[in-house]
Amino acid sequence: MFFPEAHVRVWLYTRPTDMRKSYDGLSALVKHVLHEEPTSGHLFVFINRKRTQMKVLYFDRSGYCVWSKRLERGRFQYRSDGAEKMALDWTRLKLVLEGIDLRERRQYKRYSHTQDLHAGV
Repeated sequence: MFFPEAHVRVWLYTRPTDMRKSYDGLSALVKHVLHEEPTSGHLFVFINRKRTQMKVLYFDRSGYCVWSKRLERGRFQYRSDGAEKMALDWTRLKLVLEGIDLRERRQYKRYSHTQDLHAGV
């Protein structure tokens, strides 16, 4: 398991991805389709058409890493609003990994230090 830092953003590519892609193919998708910088240190999540496999591309201080998961049973669940990419927080990524359908859950408001600082500006 990998443990990203709190400030790391998570981007889910909502289109089905060919799981034969590795470092170069996934980083090209990040750069040319998602229009993000693959070496930013953020997590870029890709899921196949059947929603049974996931790959996460990220760049640590010295190079690219690919973390992958294949489900033996079930599917990854996420809601897409039609956009090519969707921002997730670390908690929502964990819910997707655990098979919890985000459409069926309600998230209640919580204090966020960064949001409250910007609200007063």
